[in-house]
Amino acid sequence: MTFQSVLRSGTFDQRTIIVTGGGSGIGRCISHELASLGAQVILFGRTEEKLRTVQKEIQQDGGWCEYRCGDIRDTDVVVQNIASCVEKYGPIHGLVNNAGGQFPANLEDISANGFLAVLKVNLLGGFLMSKETYRHSMQQHGGAIVNITADYFGGMPRMGHSGAARAGMENLSQTAAVEWAKSGVRVNSVAPGYIASSGMDSYEDPEMIARIPKFGQSIPWGRMGTESEVSAAVCFLLSDGASYINGATIRIDGGSSLCLNSPLTDLQTATQHNAPFDGFHLSETPDILKSAK
Repeated sequence: MTFQSVLRSGTFDQRTIIVTGGGSGIGRCISHELASLGAQVILFGRTEEKLRTVQKEIQQDGGWCEYRCGDIRDTDVVVQNIASCVEKYGPIHGLVNNAGGQFPANLEDISANGFLAVLKVNLLGGFLMSKETYRHSMQQHGGAIVNITADYFGGMPRMGHSGAARAGMENLSQTAAVEWAKSGVRVNSVAPGYIASSGMDSYEDPEMIARIPKFGQSIPWGRMGTESEVSAAVCFLLSDGASYINGATIRIDGGSSLCLNSPLTDLQTATQHNAPFDGFHLSETPDILKSAK
């Protein structure tokens, strides 16, 4: 069994697509779907063991996958790796800026170094990857970039550093969409809400651990999303079917960003006709959600 995508088989034949943070979570899922649709997938990440594992998974399914290990916050590392990829594999047709990370904290408790660390991985890294991919390939050959942001609409209490970075990434996407249109480059964003992904198991904060299993209760659609539901939107935006979509942001949040804390009505969540889409044959329920059942 392989990834059960809603897109046509061969959608990305002869196309090379880079996915940052492809060694786990949503990035891993996106990489699998792209490879199942014919793409030559290049993973970018900092942990070689994770990248090698995903590479083997994709190859066992009959897909094509290579990886580059390095820090996307380091200009020299990004320049060298993008140049190497273009020299070895030819034009880069797509880039998914998925790598990111944050930690829960109130604004008054976040140090300058902590704030900058989150900004660098969620904003600077995406900027460097986009810039160098454009300079080395897309400026001459065109392409599509999809940036993964977050459901920061209405603020992100206890995640202010991440919200600031993600909002910056959306604005950066809009600017790039205008400036790089002349080269045939489309730049869009995907803003996931509460997604049942392995990243949920990375939190150590007791309050966060207690709240995560209850996230679905605050969503009009009545549940958390799946990695596949994010990947489906990303792959569509990279495809020819989205050839007139540029500078847009697609919210994948089950409506959680709408009517936040409205005093006019009690939230009534969906209890039927809201089955999740999960085409990822290797998807796993996060441990934190398993223990909550």
